[in-house]
Amino acid sequence: MCGIFGITEKKPKLIREIIDKCSHRGPDGNSIWSNDNLTLGHNLLSITSKPKDGMQPYVTQRGNVLTYNGEIFNYNFLLKKFKDKFNPKTSCDTEMLGWLLDNFSYEETVCNIIDSMHAFVFFNKKDNEIVLSRDHAGIKPLFFSEIANGIVFSSEIKGLIDILPNARKIDRLALASTCFLGANVFRQTLFNGIYKVLPGETIVYSLENKKIKSTFRNLAKPYSKNSFNVEEFYEQTRLAINNSSLGIRNFGIFLSGGLDSSVIAYELKNKLGSLKSFTNIVHPNINSYEDYNSDAKIAKRYANKIGLEHKEIKITPQIFFENWDNSIKFIEEPRYSWNLPMYFFTNKILSKHNTVVTFAGDVGDEIFGGYTKYLKMYKLEKKPRNWSDFIKMWMKKYRAPVLLNMKFNYDDLHSVLIKALPEEIWNPEDIANSAMALDCITTVSEDFFSRNDRFGMAFSMEGRFPFSSKNFMQYCLNINSSFKFGNDTKDTKYIIKQSYKNKLPEYILNKSKTGWSAPIMNWLKTDNSLRKKFTNDIESDDGIKNILNNFNYVDDPRIGEDLSGKRKIVSWMLKCWAKEFNMYL
Repeated sequence: MCGIFGITEKKPKLIREIIDKCSHRGPDGNSIWSNDNLTLGHNLLSITSKPKDGMQPYVTQRGNVLTYNGEIFNYNFLLKKFKDKFNPKTSCDTEMLGWLLDNFSYEETVCNIIDSMHAFVFFNKKDNEIVLSRDHAGIKPLFFSEIANGIVFSSEIKGLIDILPNARKIDRLALASTCFLGANVFRQTLFNGIYKVLPGETIVYSLENKKIKSTFRNLAKPYSKNSFNVEEFYEQTRLAINNSSLGIRNFGIFLSGGLDSSVIAYELKNKLGSLKSFTNIVHPNINSYEDYNSDAKIAKRYANKIGLEHKEIKITPQIFFENWDNSIKFIEEPRYSWNLPMYFFTNKILSKHNTVVTFAGDVGDEIFGGYTKYLKMYKLEKKPRNWSDFIKMWMKKYRAPVLLNMKFNYDDLHSVLIKALPEEIWNPEDIANSAMALDCITTVSEDFFSRNDRFGMAFSMEGRFPFSSKNFMQYCLNINSSFKFGNDTKDTKYIIKQSYKNKLPEYILNKSKTGWSAPIMNWLKTDNSLRKKFTNDIESDDGIKNILNNFNYVDDPRIGEDLSGKRKIVSWMLKCWAKEFNMYL
């Protein structure tokens, strides 16, 4: 995990300022390369090699230049495949990626050769162009903005805000997406004029003409043509997890007590021999209709069973209070999650225990069929007739969206989404798999992966998600969704449960799905410091106040106290975000 930065001008001083602003992304070194038309910068977090072997920007044998953030998970396979042509001088995969881009087309390299999580920018000296690329699932971030002399780009939004004159103006479409869908799924960010390279997107940009020459996308698609073979599925799962264990730094896993992280812990423990695991335990625990520590109890039980070095991280109202502002500062774009301070603090504790590479089970639900909504889609009698109908169904995510004072509703958002989202992931013969594929490049990318990146990198840690391997995701989406659900109405993730039924205990395999959460609404009622902060923040004057409907802060009897509470917390977060970044409408 690193930071990559650049501008289509000779401005090493500016890139140095961005590097310093994002120094948390790479404490092991930094460097700048430039010519008359381009400046590239890099922060290094060395994972697979010694820092001196991984320094970037990297000049290839053909004089091209690469600045790269990520890992190539089929690196060892590629070493064998190209053993007669590629002679590495180091164990760093940057050298491999540079060689591939020198010798193969961009599309062949990204779509057919590497299985990676990546964001990179590659300068092709001969063609006088740069290539901006982001991996198939948007695991690694890359942002860019248009300027007078071309573009400027950065691994984090904070690297670009002060370069653009109106970046602190709130993009209303991005805000609507955040409030209605839970995360901003559009190219534009919440910051005016700052854009994302989309998940799976590669952009070829001409330095001579100062414009985009071409683009293509590399996405996992729901072909759904295969049946389920339990032995083959297990081997593919094991391979994906083992391939993700590259590196010479300390590993740690977020052990939630759920099936996905337990599978990863099982395989990593078998491969590595030892492994640190971490989970959250809340105090005080409010047992109303939900035991917020049920996951922690199971995680501890399982960690002890397989011999993990386990650490429980206590989350209290004071922890929430102390980490609230920093969690919003580092997340950069808010999303529909009221647990950001807990996630932020958890990463802080992992770092204090010398963890450099973290593992998590994210995207498992989205490729194994882990949510009941997928089961309902599979069983639909009246299925969506077309892409437009499918998106209208997919949009129904939250019963308590944040309410906005703007003339823009779900129908308006729908009309934009059907053009902005990639119709190529729509398979009318498999609605459930189509929804899984779409979630992978929207909610997973722009909420789960981005959260892990920002909070992990705040403490110079790389986040890995073994199930996000491109080859493995495609393998799972090739399996027809009819095989992902059992006979029971709540029997989801059938393929992973069957593959591990003789390897994991019953209390993991048959555990009901629960969220990794804290009783924040109860704490707001019982903890004075947290309640005072909430009251002061929502009453404060800020750049977003006029567009947030006051009804967000009252209990709505139509949806109940719990959902009303979630709406309150997310609205609170939006106000604090606007204040933190001095945003305006």
